Amino acid sequence: MNKIINKPELLAPAGDLERLKIALLYGADAVYLGGTSFGLRANATNFKLDDLKEGIEYAHSLGKKIYVTVNIVLHNKEIEGLVNYLKELDNIGVDAIIVSDPAIIKLARENTNLHIHLSTQQSTLNKEAVEFWKNNGVERIVLARESSRTDIMDIKKHVNIELECFIHGAMCASYSGRCVLSNFLTARDSNRGGCAQICRWDFELETDAGKKLEGDKPFTFCTKDLSLAEVIPDMINLGIDSFKIEGRMRSVYYIATIVDTYRKIIDSYCNDPDNYEYNAYYEQVLRNCANRDSMVQFYNGKNDEECQYYNGREEVSNQDFLGIILDYDRDNKVVTIEQRNYFKVGDKVEFFGPNIDTVSFKVDEIYDENNNSIEVVRHPKQIVKIKIPFVLYKNDMMRMKH
Repeated sequence: MNKIINKPELLAPAGDLERLKIALLYGADAVYLGGTSFGLRANATNFKLDDLKEGIEYAHSLGKKIYVTVNIVLHNKEIEGLVNYLKELDNIGVDAIIVSDPAIIKLARENTNLHIHLSTQQSTLNKEAVEFWKNNGVERIVLARESSRTDIMDIKKHVNIELECFIHGAMCASYSGRCVLSNFLTARDSNRGGCAQICRWDFELETDAGKKLEGDKPFTFCTKDLSLAEVIPDMINLGIDSFKIEGRMRSVYYIATIVDTYRKIIDSYCNDPDNYEYNAYYEQVLRNCANRDSMVQFYNGKNDEECQYYNGREEVSNQDFLGIILDYDRDNKVVTIEQRNYFKVGDKVEFFGPNIDTVSFKVDEIYDENNNSIEVVRHPKQIVKIKIPFVLYKNDMMRMKH
């Protein structure tokens, strides 16, 4: 007899309205995003109030949620403007705010009815801290990315509160968000959304005596990415309430691919846990989508030199994303595609989307907008047509098959 499984929320990032809609379309239950103020992604497009209203209306029409990051570390000069901003978020129906500064929690509770989630910026790792934040009005804890399985079990056992865990994305070489190297070397404050990612720079090493140390490549201390795909069933069984994907500055393709893959893993296990088998193909899809290696990181308690790059690191720009579907003509079985990367006749590709199973296809012929036969698609956002015998839908995507 199948055991009862409580399906966790799948929470996706969005840097703008297009990515918000793609995340929800591809299976996210909720989206987190930043407004134009008080968030920690200064280089993201972020949401003006009108776009945020549209995003909330769209999400709520699907029965889904929007969380807004208000996780900056405040200076005195910002407090006055903060209260009005929080009231605006409350008025337009934001489902929760994600906060790190205790002052914001206090002001939100005094001036609004907003639900409050504690940001991973607080590096919460133990049950006493979780209990403290719960007693101060926090309804959900976004645990530090450095949380282990043992940490999570202990917290769940002792504190009745919603827990949110990162399952995929970039890691910090310090405790998440606590690094100040960016401040010292570039005057860009990581706690105010301006991290210059110093850990990914190349460094020369010297001994105390000033002798240069030579390696195969310059030294870095960049962490590998996080991917918890293989332990998702275990995390579900621990009772984690929300699975969070990192990446508000990532592309629509990245968001669609990561959300789609984790949606399938979560649903596959929850729908039939007794017969669930991990599909290693999902791991390949996730790996091909990023440009750094990924691993389980802190979850299994094994934190050693394998979790980071020291030399020999190579980051290759991803070229898998070939196009996004604009239309499908069922009568003539022709799909119209907006190109995103070079492809040609003879390439083996895949189509994936929220309403189709992933399907492989060899490109035998390509036509331009005027129905002229062409061999290669090389111009940015070129509109082309391909005859395909199966149905596709608007916003489905085409990628290279490996």
